[in-house]
Amino acid sequence: MTTPRIAFQGELGAYSHQACVEARPDHAPLPCRSFEDAFAAVRDGEAELAMMPVDNSTFGRVADVHHLMPGSGLAIVGEAYVRVHINLLVLPGTTLEQIKSATSHQMLLGQCRGYLSEHGIERITGSDTAGSARLIAEQTDPTRAALASELAGEVYGLDVLARHIEDHAHNTTRFLIMSRQADMTRRGEGKMVTSFVFTVRNIPAALYKAMGGFATNGVNMTKLESYMKNGSFTATQFYAEIDGHPEDPNVRLALDELGFFSSEVEVLGTYPAAKARG
Repeated sequence: MTTPRIAFQGELGAYSHQACVEARPDHAPLPCRSFEDAFAAVRDGEAELAMMPVDNSTFGRVADVHHLMPGSGLAIVGEAYVRVHINLLVLPGTTLEQIKSATSHQMLLGQCRGYLSEHGIERITGSDTAGSARLIAEQTDPTRAALASELAGEVYGLDVLARHIEDHAHNTTRFLIMSRQADMTRRGEGKMVTSFVFTVRNIPAALYKAMGGFATNGVNMTKLESYMKNGSFTATQFYAEIDGHPEDPNVRLALDELGFFSSEVEVLGTYPAAKARG
């Protein structure tokens, strides 16, 4: 029996790879060069699922993914959260006194300023986290280290010299799991989440009126974000997430009212809320 695959953007050892391992351990990871390639891998049948980062608690939304989702031809079937723990990875046997520089993505370097300054370690910007770990493993220079996940250390044969060295203990990335086929069944024991995009009609107070149905029907909207559509300053598409399933009576009424004031409504998926959502 062939092992199903899950596509992600980045190299083996990336935090997206970690999300795949934690959320879908029965799937083989398929690294892809870009978000577009990861979406295409699922559409073309190379992978069954895609793991897409959409939000980070420190840096906000991943805009590229939000723009690509509506036209991807895929449906959201799940979500996952990864706590971004940053580790100092070194060649086996290296001591802290030997380390002169650390390489990683610019964002991770900025999140470890305290530790790196304390130990006099120079910050060197790399292309990404997993790629930096691979580079350190290939260069075999004991004065250089990488900042990345523990998984990257396992993949590239590096030691974890220091764990969880980030300055702040709240950096978390949220991922959406996407599939060729939508799954509208109720799954799990907790609440369901529904994601959708919509474009309001060009009439006064259209957005206010479109949102009214969620308030009057007691539907909790947990996310609402706007995007320019097709490069136009007047055509705006909104991405929203609500608690509930489209078949719930109050959700159905709210979506009906949304449709009356919108020129376009597309449900991207309904899926169980992850425990980490709170």
